[in-house]
Amino acid sequence: MTPEFWTPIGLSIKVSLTAGIIVLLAGIFAGKFMSRHRFKGKIIVETFFMLPLVLPPSVVGFLLIIFFGKKSPIGKAIEAIFHHPVMFTWWAAVIASVVVSFPLMYQSAKSGFESVDEMVEGAARIDGANEYQVFFYISIPLSIKTIVSGAILSFARGLGEFGATLMFAGNIPGKTQTIPTAIFVAIESGNMMMAWMWVLVTMVLSFLLLLCSTIFK
Repeated sequence: MTPEFWTPIGLSIKVSLTAGIIVLLAGIFAGKFMSRHRFKGKIIVETFFMLPLVLPPSVVGFLLIIFFGKKSPIGKAIEAIFHHPVMFTWWAAVIASVVVSFPLMYQSAKSGFESVDEMVEGAARIDGANEYQVFFYISIPLSIKTIVSGAILSFARGLGEFGATLMFAGNIPGKTQTIPTAIFVAIESGNMMMAWMWVLVTMVLSFLLLLCSTIFK
């Protein structure tokens, strides 16, 4: 196999792993907080968290360009700090993957924490455990199956992200070209053999990830 074949695969895994770590941490803490707190406007916040699941990829890509583009305050701050805009970099692909995969991780983590008996956590506090110890030694272990399942599904979702990534990160070979965008270009150029190989790799990876997710349920 040529480097042309392996480069999008390596970049896709790199982007998905980086996004997966960010989503895992954010999803766990957001899920824990939302599972144990009641406040006005909670349903609005939760709807906002889940919104990327139903928004068209082009809309997600458009919003990312608005929020992180050169003319936005965030985009200007990033460019001032790193001397380079975030758009059309592999970090743009990471951000796109984080946005579209976060709802899966959040929902899984929240469901897991909600299944933990509050009396068990309360008993640990009575025995002298602080909130840190309750979280890491009680809540996390009792929710580990849903957390792992959510992490796997989030990774799989990030691996297959196309629309928002294409708009926000572009399709620069060796820099931002992931498997989905590489397949798109291969089909457009009539290189069906290469497209088929990337499709098969994606199907195998997705099958294995879904299998692992099912096992951990």
